[in-house]
Amino acid sequence: MSKLTFSSFFPFLGSSPSSPLIHRDLSWIQFNERVLAEARKNSNPLLERVKFLAISSSNLDEFFMIRVSALERGLQLGKKRLELGKVKRLSDTREDLYKAISRFIELQSQTLKELVKELASHQIFLHLGLKRKEPSFQVAKELFENQILPYLPLPQLFDTKLLNSLESLQTGLILPGGHWLKVPKNLPPVLGKSSPDQKKWDFFFLDHLLPLFLGPALPVPWTPSFLRLTRDGEYEYDLADTDTESIPDVVKSRIGIRERGKPIRLQTFGHTTNSFLEEASKSLSLEPAQVFEAPGTLYLQGLWSLYHQVPLDFAKGNLKFRTVVPQLSPPFNKANTLFDELKKRDLLLHHPYDSFDAFVTFIKQASEDPDVISIEQTIYRMDTLSPVIRHLKKAAKTKKVRVLIELRARFDEWNNLNLATELQEAGIEVGYGFGKLKLHAKIALITRKESGKLKTYTHLSTGNYNSATARTYTDLAILTSNDEMGSDARVFFDSVFSKQVPVQFQQWVVAPHRLAKKVQSLIEAEISAAKRGEKARIFAKVNALVDEQTIESLYRASQAGVKIDLVVRGACSLIPGLKGISENIQVVSILDYYLEHSRIYFFESSHKMYLSSADWMPRNFLRRLEIAFPVLDERIYSFLRDVVIPAYLNDTSQGKELTSQGVWKERVPQKSAPLFRSQVFFRELAEKQYKGTPIE
Repeated sequence: MSKLTFSSFFPFLGSSPSSPLIHRDLSWIQFNERVLAEARKNSNPLLERVKFLAISSSNLDEFFMIRVSALERGLQLGKKRLELGKVKRLSDTREDLYKAISRFIELQSQTLKELVKELASHQIFLHLGLKRKEPSFQVAKELFENQILPYLPLPQLFDTKLLNSLESLQTGLILPGGHWLKVPKNLPPVLGKSSPDQKKWDFFFLDHLLPLFLGPALPVPWTPSFLRLTRDGEYEYDLADTDTESIPDVVKSRIGIRERGKPIRLQTFGHTTNSFLEEASKSLSLEPAQVFEAPGTLYLQGLWSLYHQVPLDFAKGNLKFRTVVPQLSPPFNKANTLFDELKKRDLLLHHPYDSFDAFVTFIKQASEDPDVISIEQTIYRMDTLSPVIRHLKKAAKTKKVRVLIELRARFDEWNNLNLATELQEAGIEVGYGFGKLKLHAKIALITRKESGKLKTYTHLSTGNYNSATARTYTDLAILTSNDEMGSDARVFFDSVFSKQVPVQFQQWVVAPHRLAKKVQSLIEAEISAAKRGEKARIFAKVNALVDEQTIESLYRASQAGVKIDLVVRGACSLIPGLKGISENIQVVSILDYYLEHSRIYFFESSHKMYLSSADWMPRNFLRRLEIAFPVLDERIYSFLRDVVIPAYLNDTSQGKELTSQGVWKERVPQKSAPLFRSQVFFRELAEKQYKGTPIE
């Protein structure tokens, strides 16, 4: 496969020449370029590359629904208020963004064609132009008749005004004779079937199958025309004046807004004339720049189905990464001893290398222990079949169980609403996020009666309590019996259940009141140390770094001589390596088999390290209930400082580095050293039970 050649250069957009920034949305496109680059990398197994192509498409869908829609709203508001400077700035950003997206779509199309060829060489046929005489036609016909035809609605008379009836991410097929068909959203986007001997697979995109079998039934020859609509998916709202019992009803009433939001993008596939697109765009109040031709299909994100359907052992098992078995360390393998273990020391979990079953064991033992009097937990995104739910429901029969659920977790609202009802029916007290603040903290608190006194055990995590994503996201979690950590957890739960923003903590740093200020003060402490001639260093691993005040402080720290290492998976507005501004800053991004999701903040001269659920973004600092919890156990502190952080910074296999020109480049190992892959390193550490490390 050809080497990736597309790399966007974006203008620096900052408040002043001394504080240059890459616009967060333009930086996000760079991030999705890095995702797509994994689909084009020969060193990745073939089906993993197919998966990355699917991810790049679903990423782009969400980007339009959330970020592009926000840009369009800001632009319209600026025009309404006659803010000419703001309108000019946003218009320029919009133009750059749409140009970059168009180039990105072209590369998606090229990548799809190349992957189709490589799949065929392994007897996996993804048909983009199937003919009726081809052997696979009968396979396609069977799939269509069994999985599509029974669920298709009857065609309707078409008028471009009816395009407004499409829900977000729904497709319409324009038929001859003045009719159209709204394609149901629940139809599989990619359909596949193996041959009877299991030696061959056939796959078809939905928008390639529909014309193939609807065409012969039509009275006239035709060329299919598909349209797919994307709508504004943002719907932040305030629950401050809503009583607790009414919150689920309010959330239900608002979910539909996302499906009916303002049109933001129109995708086309097949034959569409310019005059028709002009009329369609006018009906949807879209500008020509908001119309995009699809990269060979409207259902690129459906390639997840192909990835999952082809078994691991197909084609000698070399098409996917090898299955990794998460490890369960000895403290979690012993019956009813976990609380005794936690009295001795804190325990660190590094998912997915360490099994999520460790947390399940924590909740299970608590549910069965007669000395445990209460279990409390937050939920942001949880899989509906999680064993944790079963143990919480069992515990509610004999103990006090309280659960805080954020019903507004984007795209998980219905799951969380249903889960809230299920838990309430089991006798569990359920509370919700409130006001404008989304509840994003990940906490579980066990209270146990020991020798007549109450003892707390706390689980704190950077990731969701979701056993499915715990197998594919990297996250860090700490279990501790530290009394101050338990006291902070108690304050948090009691405050939020009372619809109060928690503020008084002994160890935690909590948004929205303190987290941004604490990060700023810790940066200032490193600046002061550097000015005193002491060793000063900052390390941060986050999903996104776009908060301008934080970036400005990091620039000042660099100028004071503080060494700054940043691992940023997604959007990064900071520009490293600029003379006189950011010469002491390096920025690395790691994209690999697992989604990097853990957040670490480390300030060396202050001897402070925090793990957190929060990225360095305005929304995390100001519009969410987030926590950053300190690493107090010296063993864990040393392990993260001396083992985990260097591994991320030394990743030359999957790490890319941001240059002073605002573009990302491959990292080159020093002096012909072998490539180092941090995720493989972490997997091997877990398999060896962390022997030779501080947490052995």
